[in-house]
Amino acid sequence: MNPHRYLIQFSPKKTPHLFTDVLVIGAGIAGLRAALEVSSDLDVLVVTKDSIQQSNSSFAQGGIAGVMSPEDRFEDHIEDTIKAGGGLCDRAVVEMVVREAPKQINDLIHWGTNFDLEAEGRLALTREGGHSHRRIVHALGDATGHEVMRAIIERARLAPNTTLWDNTFTIDLLTHEAACAGALVHRPDGNHLLVWAKQTILASGGAGMVYRETTNPPVATGDGMAAAYRAGAELRDMEFMQFHPTVLYVAGSGRFLITEAVRGEGAYLRDKNGVRFMPNEDPRAELAPRDVVAQAIVRCMERTQHPNVYLDLTHLDPDHVRRRFPGIDKVCKSFGLDITKDRIPVRPGAHYMIGGVTVDAQGRTSVKNLWAAGEVTSSGLHGANRLASNSLLEGLVFGASCGKGASEAASAMPDSLTVPPVSSRFQPEEGDGLDVADITNSLRSLMVRKMGIVRDRASLGEAERDVAFWCRYVLAREFATREGWELQNVLTIARLMIGSALAREESRGVHFRADFPKRDDEHWRRHLTCSS
Repeated sequence: MNPHRYLIQFSPKKTPHLFTDVLVIGAGIAGLRAALEVSSDLDVLVVTKDSIQQSNSSFAQGGIAGVMSPEDRFEDHIEDTIKAGGGLCDRAVVEMVVREAPKQINDLIHWGTNFDLEAEGRLALTREGGHSHRRIVHALGDATGHEVMRAIIERARLAPNTTLWDNTFTIDLLTHEAACAGALVHRPDGNHLLVWAKQTILASGGAGMVYRETTNPPVATGDGMAAAYRAGAELRDMEFMQFHPTVLYVAGSGRFLITEAVRGEGAYLRDKNGVRFMPNEDPRAELAPRDVVAQAIVRCMERTQHPNVYLDLTHLDPDHVRRRFPGIDKVCKSFGLDITKDRIPVRPGAHYMIGGVTVDAQGRTSVKNLWAAGEVTSSGLHGANRLASNSLLEGLVFGASCGKGASEAASAMPDSLTVPPVSSRFQPEEGDGLDVADITNSLRSLMVRKMGIVRDRASLGEAERDVAFWCRYVLAREFATREGWELQNVLTIARLMIGSALAREESRGVHFRADFPKRDDEHWRRHLTCSS
């Protein structure tokens, strides 16, 4: 075992043990798709730290990208993805995912997902930034994630070999002789449990809560990435956090995402004076990839000395706008905004973690018996900037691949288990006395100021010193609450992100260095990796 890395003191002799064939950590689209792919003669345990409906997948608005019309081609989707990825996409992975998309979308339809349809019964397709064709399938107008997760959760609950545990926090991975052997989890009754598994699949999502302004739900604290790092897994591309260009910016509101599909349907971006600024920034105007649009918005806000820009839908058919974006319409109305008549105040917010646990084309990590899928990973699909609506697709494709691979590997292993010796020699300081909420808020504010869309050596150096200081006295302490464990995880991830951003002395994709504003393929067309 690696006793020095556990975040709590626990007594292995007094801690209950459980054995399963496949353990899935995370119940978003990647985790549940993985569970559904496991052979029916194997036991699957899915654990998620909140309710099963709470995941980035459920909050996805735009849709799923896939070649679903005769006017579109796989080759076009592949090239759009690679072009958006800033030179760091793995072409073989992109081709595999894109060609698998129609099957995964049709499986969702077969499982009861109600995608929006045209009058003739064909799938309704929209276009988003960076896409050359209308290829985004969507549901309930702007609530695709909610509808997809409804269907896939129902499917998983009907699987007789699958057990779903919500409100179960994964504290750390268990390892033995450099292989993953399961996880130490915290159950709703307040007790810890050692879950031994032949194969473990990480599908725990992203790390948007490292930032104060994010579209992510509160559960996105990078727990899986941090646990994998402590277990010795390789992580890469941690400098690449994608900021969504258009997040509702109203005093008193949560940072509500305004889907890219709004611009796909023809909305304009205007500055405080009503001037449409994107045509001067990029030939694709509002349909440029997210990194281009987010950076343009930051420049516009600096130029106008205004805290936001505005989305303008007033020139579009109002009935179509309300039908197409009912969720956005409802939220904006609660703040006195009519999206068919008023401009919507928006600014960028942290949205999607492109970096993560390094996986191969099947979803294997660098740790034996540990697989990973979805936002927790760096798979090679997104490169340095994710193309819109490729994320749910990645979760489906890699979730299925991980489930199949883990199932085959578990089937080849004996059912007998010799539990390795578990010890915890680590004698941490008590966590009592620390204001966890204050440190968490300070970190999230610092990341916005020093590690945001525009970065430079001086700001990153200051961030590195502050985070290193917090890490010295937070990571060495024992906590007994989810909030404390989450703080340790976000600090771990923030440190890796800042270190990677300092190391990459160029601008590429979502990583923009004001002191190195040019892309440098000669020196930096490569991945940056980190491991413990």
